[in-house]
Amino acid sequence: MYAGRVLQGAGARALVPDEIERLGAQRVLLVAAPSSAEGTQDLATALGERYAATFGRPAQHSPVEVTAEALAVAREVRADAIVAIGGGSAIGLSKALAIRTGMPQVAVPTTYAGSEVTPVLGETENGVKTTRRDPAFAPGTVVYDPELTLSMPRGLTLTSALNALAHAVEALWDTEASAATRAYAVEAADGILSALPVVLGRLSDVAARARLQEAAWLAGACLAQARMGLHHQLAHVLGGTFGLPHAELHALLLPHVMRFNLVAATDAAARLARVADGDPTHAVAALAAMHEGPTTLGALGLPRAALREVAERVAASPYPNPRPVTADAVEGLLLAAWRGELVR
Repeated sequence: MYAGRVLQGAGARALVPDEIERLGAQRVLLVAAPSSAEGTQDLATALGERYAATFGRPAQHSPVEVTAEALAVAREVRADAIVAIGGGSAIGLSKALAIRTGMPQVAVPTTYAGSEVTPVLGETENGVKTTRRDPAFAPGTVVYDPELTLSMPRGLTLTSALNALAHAVEALWDTEASAATRAYAVEAADGILSALPVVLGRLSDVAARARLQEAAWLAGACLAQARMGLHHQLAHVLGGTFGLPHAELHALLLPHVMRFNLVAATDAAARLARVADGDPTHAVAALAAMHEGPTTLGALGLPRAALREVAERVAASPYPNPRPVTADAVEGLLLAAWRGELVR
């Protein structure tokens, strides 16, 4: 776990001003997703005279030009701390600002992305996404308030939770992951697979939302401690190059990568089978298929002609992975995801 402090529970957002006072900060920049406008306004009011400004235009995959705009605002208002409220885009921008300025961060996640507990920052420049790890990226305080997730629409709830599940799954097939990381991963997968159907059936269920948020926290901790494999590499290449939506991309890719990798990762397969109460790939594919938006790479807007290029880029410099990564194999996986046909 990289966050120095984690504050958790319904209503926990009310503790943010106390955290700012503890940090000794006087001028707070709020980095906020547009979808978090109401919570952002409430937070600005609660901060009182410590509130300096809001930057409300974070973007997926942290484009460096957006970071430059936010940095200009931070300097103009002489900000000395950042509070990020939103999903991975807001928290990613907060990290990018913090590493450039040294400002402390308080993260208030409203999705299940998990970025708030990782030392990872992915930035996009000229269509290329580069990912770096550094403990300095991680927010010092994370505030988990399940009430802030109640406004998440059904589609984002589903895709964001499957994004979180991907962090746990990849930790399970990382052969260098510690016993503690594998334990986090199993508990995260269990929490997501059990709580997500409940939440999808009743979006206002705060208790189930809290379980899902806690599981996503553990999944994020897995991403912080384990090596990313083929799944995350594909998401980084596809997302950074083609601007595809992060959560939907993770959600539709995951069952295809699981089908590809679990035959070579028997321990991961066995652990996941226990929490899925059956075939884990089938369980995840069934959840992914419940999305009312795009469920294939084709529907997401990826050109069929791009598959070979992506496969060759991935195979040329593969992330650690339990199964050998070749251009032909990756192209086959991508074609299945493009068509929406789970290859056996």
